[in-house]
Amino acid sequence: MRLLSTVSLMALQLLIPFAAAAATLISVGDGDTLRVEDGGKKIMIRVACIDAPETAQAPYGQQARQALQDLLPIGSTVTLKVQTTDRYGRTVAEVFAENGANAGLTLVQQGHAFAYRQYLKECDEWAYLDREQLAQLYRIGVWMFDGGIERPWDWRAASRGAQRQPTQRPVTLTIINDPKPSADPPPASASGRHWRCREVGS
Repeated sequence: MRLLSTVSLMALQLLIPFAAAAATLISVGDGDTLRVEDGGKKIMIRVACIDAPETAQAPYGQQARQALQDLLPIGSTVTLKVQTTDRYGRTVAEVFAENGANAGLTLVQQGHAFAYRQYLKECDEWAYLDREQLAQLYRIGVWMFDGGIERPWDWRAASRGAQRQPTQRPVTLTIINDPKPSADPPPASASGRHWRCREVGS
């Protein structure tokens, strides 16, 4: 009986956070961001320890957003277990629904988000990785394909790289391979290969 009580208490700890604050949900941005109102102040929340597909990663990004909104209806009371503030000024927190369910952990289990390994240390790492493994095992959501879809952090990095690439206009060059130097410029019909800049190695 005592063992059962201990197990029940451990399960309860996964649902009901300590030192948490209540707030009212006013909007859902995407699968891992939302806005709440607390004491008349509007706060942008980044759901801790998960990374949901970006909106442009169709259809998974929209599915993740809808799943989060289903878990946390607009106007409902949510409980925040605040961890830190990120570089964008958002409050990073685990978010709990009115029924006590951990929204981020639920999204991972449903296959709508990945466990964000880089930032798991502030959460129950074992629980997030276990739920992710279950989603992968049953091939749901982002795990419908072997290995899952492109990770959101990789997708963002690739997008940033593409944005940094300058737009280049192709330029045609003529490279003349003439072993004998000549004072006169080669005629237009001189043999040679036409190259484009992108074909010439630096």
